[in-house]
Order: sequence, then structure tokens, then C-alpha cells
Amino acid sequence: MPAKQAPASATERIAAAITQAIVERRLMPGTKLAEQKLADIFKVSRTLVRQALNQLSRDRLVTLTPARGAFVAEPSVEEARQVFEVRQMLEAAMLARLARTITAGQLAELRAHLRAEREAIARSDVSGRTRLLADFHVLLARMQGNEVLAQLLGDLLSRSSLISLMYQSSHSADESQREHAAIVDALARGDAKAALELLEQHLGNVEANLRLKPRIQDLAEALTTS
Repeated sequence: MPAKQAPASATERIAAAITQAIVERRLMPGTKLAEQKLADIFKVSRTLVRQALNQLSRDRLVTLTPARGAFVAEPSVEEARQVFEVRQMLEAAMLARLARTITAGQLAELRAHLRAEREAIARSDVSGRTRLLADFHVLLARMQGNEVLAQLLGDLLSRSSLISLMYQSSHSADESQREHAAIVDALARGDAKAALELLEQHLGNVEANLRLKPRIQDLAEALTTS
């Protein structure tokens, strides 16, 4: 167990756990991220926690306020609009390219992912369905063979989670799943125009779900997974 690697890996583990909790709607915007409580949860020093929070602050997932501490970010309406504008541009270009190159194996992989989405929705697995519905978009990016694109989209989806996915009702989750299925059907037909129109409509619907004031959850509960 090399001591020099422990801090970096611990920092990444803390940052990854907080990011996943945000994406899965277990940590809501405005939640206070108390350094000592995080240190106790992850059994690390406050220094490592501070490093993780600084990293998340650079990713715009956490806001650091002097004398008050760290909080899960609360994106403004304008920031939300800009995030979805960037997603529209990035994902449209990505999907147009994929429509020209998609293989039978990739279509089978997408169908399997759609089944997983449906199963998570059917069993009312809120965190699971939220993660899978977001991962659908990252999966499309990975099919381009471009990990930088997949990582960039993953970062945008994490910020989108702060904005809208945390409020997704069972109905809107089901609606999103059906929209994903329609996009895959269009790709299977080789109908790039329909796929792009469906993607634009889908992202517009997700953006339209920006509602309600976020509730604050217990920090230990949010970061403890079964």
C-alpha cells in the first residue's frame, strides 16, 4: 500500500462518491458539505476532504463560500439554460455522426441499455433509473470511440443533474425512457434526421422539467449506498 498514492486515490474516491450522489439525486443543491462530517464518513483527514471539495468546485458541482464552507452548487436559471444549450450542440453533432457509422453490435448494446432503463423504472429504483437515463447519453458518446467526448458529456450530465434530473417524477422518467427508445429506433432505421429531431425534443422536455425548490438531505444518508 504505497503511502504516496493513498491521498490522491482517497481524494478521487471522495469526489466520485459525491458526484454519484448528486447524479443519483441523493444529494440536493444547497446541501452543506461539512468537512468534518465528510472526513468521518470516508474515514480520512479533513485535508483530503478539502482537496476533493476543491476539485468539485472546479467542476462547478460544489460552491465554496468563505466562512460558511462548502455546499452542493445551486445553478441559476441562466446557467441551466447555457448547460442545455451546450448539450444540444454537442449531442446533435455526436448523434449525426453516429447515425452514419452505427453497427449492429452497437444497436444491440443500446437495446440492452434500454431494457435496463425499463427494469429500473418498473421497480421504482429512483437512483438506478436516474443513473441509467444519464448513462444513455454517455454510451452514445463512447460509441464514437472518443473518451474525451464521453468525459465532457459526463461532466455536463452531472451539472444537468443539479438542474433537473433530481426532480424527475416516475412519469417523466418513463417519458424519457420512451424518447431514448425512439432515438434508437431512428438510428436502427438509418434515419439521421428523425434521430436528431427526437434528440432535440428529448433535451427540450428534460429542460422543461426545471421545477421545485430542492430539499436538503442528511449528508451521511446521501453518501451511504447499499
